[in-house]
Amino acid sequence: MKQVNLKLFLLLAALAFGFSLKANTGLGDDSRPLHEIHSMMMYNFMKYTKWPAAVESNSKFKIAIIGDKDLHNTLVSWYGTKKRGSQSYDIKYYGSVSEAPVDAQVIYLASNKSKEFETLKQKIEGKPVLTVTDGNGLAKKGSNINFKVVNGKLKFEMNTESVANANLQISSSLQSLAIII
Repeated sequence: MKQVNLKLFLLLAALAFGFSLKANTGLGDDSRPLHEIHSMMMYNFMKYTKWPAAVESNSKFKIAIIGDKDLHNTLVSWYGTKKRGSQSYDIKYYGSVSEAPVDAQVIYLASNKSKEFETLKQKIEGKPVLTVTDGNGLAKKGSNINFKVVNGKLKFEMNTESVANANLQISSSLQSLAIII
């Protein structure tokens, strides 16, 4: 139990202070490429989100990455062999919203695909899908979680109304770190 609390504390501390977005110079600084930071944060978003029982009972936990191959490759490399409870991660890349499945539990929409957000929103309306985006103003438009840079630090916005509409429950600890929309 103490190990779990320590991990939660470290995660919450990192999220509370944000991740530095300095370029990775290779000169000893500890900054990471953005896709690695997004990967770590997304993994923790999934850990602290609860889906309806029917979704939790599936053998596969489907993650659709739209428009960011680096993020996809990092998620597969770091978490592809891990399990979420009894579920295996099934992480796939898609070039556009039209290719993405509607039965994924998590859909990430890269900043270069932000113009497709309204199409994605219509496609998954009423489904228990955690949407994570990286586009200016997308939380206000209905994304569950949206990455945002504040004073050079990566933070995240959370639209609690869209989370509730997706029939998802996000832990209060994670919500306390978000910029609530």
